[in-house]
Amino acid sequence: MPIFSRFLKSACIMGYCALLLAGSLHAAQQPNRFFFMGSGSLHLKNLRNNREAQVNLLNKDGSFNQEAFTKVDWVFDFPTKEKGEHISSRLLFMLSYFVDRLAPGKVINIESAYRSPEYNQQIREKGNNVARTSTHQDGIALDFWLPGINGKRLWQTIKAKNCGGVGHYGGKVVHLDAGKPRFWEAATSGTRSQEPDYNRHLYLSTEFDRYHPNEKVKLALSSLSDFDFGVQPLIQIFHADDLTNPVSGIRLDHADENDCLRIGDRKASRALTALMPAYLSPGKYVFKMRFCEKPFEQMPSQTISNPIELVP
Repeated sequence: MPIFSRFLKSACIMGYCALLLAGSLHAAQQPNRFFFMGSGSLHLKNLRNNREAQVNLLNKDGSFNQEAFTKVDWVFDFPTKEKGEHISSRLLFMLSYFVDRLAPGKVINIESAYRSPEYNQQIREKGNNVARTSTHQDGIALDFWLPGINGKRLWQTIKAKNCGGVGHYGGKVVHLDAGKPRFWEAATSGTRSQEPDYNRHLYLSTEFDRYHPNEKVKLALSSLSDFDFGVQPLIQIFHADDLTNPVSGIRLDHADENDCLRIGDRKASRALTALMPAYLSPGKYVFKMRFCEKPFEQMPSQTISNPIELVP
């Protein structure tokens, strides 16, 4: 074989191997975004609007399948364009995690998905077990049941993982949300309380559980009862097991150093972004957000996020 031909063949083989290696590295760089993350394969059926879809939330390379999320929004009746986001990916992967273990491949029958604040108030006024600050309004909750799975068993299985909100009012239907880890039954739900909330149940969460250094992080507030308050632009970072000494901080985008960034509506409360520090050791951390110009003295002065893991 002529020298040039052998060289060309070797170069092609090396180039092909380089492409394979690059693809492998790209896949390896896709972290498992959540601590509780199922396969992403879901068969959803909304019994309220008769919409149904089978989706896989993950592409082959581990990235998110945006077309699948759009289909989920349609099933949930979630106004994607108006909100500027999808139904919570944390919620969907948690749901997938538990369905994979209890009823793989079975239809997820949805009794209640997204609720507008107006609709939430309407059904609350009718005496239903509906919280004023329901996480359904934030697109991070659903009420569902699985064929052949006892509701109490489903509730207990999710409750044991302490990874979100899970409620059971009796029967086969269970509430699941991606908010603050908590659990309740009909007698302990407190949904019919007439006491003013004053934002006392607000919860700060990150879009994902795992991040790389220098990656954009999206923060969102849920379970809010009132708006028109402020957030201080500097978010402190603490080790998850030491909330006394901050180790770093991030500054919210579109905010000056001395700003009190106004949160005037639900959309603004779910669109807070910042850049992770470029140099921070791998490990588990939490964010501390402080509030300013509070409308009520009863409103918390600060809040702590869910734990996240920084990966190399």
